[in-house]
Amino acid sequence: MGSEVIVIPAIFGMFFGIYYLYISARNKERMALIEKGADASIFYSNKNRKVTPIWKVLILNLSLVLMGIGIGIFLAGILDRVIGVDEEVAYPGTIFLMAGAGLFTGFYMTKNLDKNP
Repeated sequence: MGSEVIVIPAIFGMFFGIYYLYISARNKERMALIEKGADASIFYSNKNRKVTPIWKVLILNLSLVLMGIGIGIFLAGILDRVIGVDEEVAYPGTIFLMAGAGLFTGFYMTKNLDKNP
């Protein structure tokens, strides 16, 4: 009973800690560059650079993961019924394998989106 109460604050604390470390490290890096006499314009991104919108990347990756899960379930059914692989091994193994293959494919497709938005 006691461990459930600790999990949620620990998760929020972890996210806060990561965000705090990111902000403080970025601030220290910027201060060091300013002390060395760097121009402040390097802190701002180039407005001419084209970046793929995040919603396109999310939709692409989510669709590929869901297709991978669907193919994994289909292949697990074939492995279970036709080949005779144990059900407890076939389903999780192929689902995770195909979902990972979908994410891997999405990674390379996202790199191509960044080249040609």
